[in-house]
Amino acid sequence: MSAHLDDVKKYAKSPVNEAALANMEKTYRLVLSKPDTRYVACSDKAELETVRKNFLEKKLGLSGDDLDASIKSVCETMKATRSKSRLTFYYLLAEHHGKLDTFA
Repeated sequence: MSAHLDDVKKYAKSPVNEAALANMEKTYRLVLSKPDTRYVACSDKAELETVRKNFLEKKLGLSGDDLDASIKSVCETMKATRSKSRLTFYYLLAEHHGKLDTFA
């Protein structure tokens, strides 16, 4: 987990909730193990729609117009990184929406 922890620490706005991160890592273990799903491509509209539907709406139970704005915000936050870790991306979205307790 230390590699993921270090990556999240680069971008998180508050101290990292390590328990939530560890549970997210367990939840998305299969997705993170595959090279083609390990990263989020901010330039791919279909990918961002999948993040919105599968993570924000289904997993976190969110809805509304601000979901796309939060995805765009995380893309902007991580823009210096070409390969955006899905786990870090999801953590930042959960942090943004105050939903880290979903994984704690």
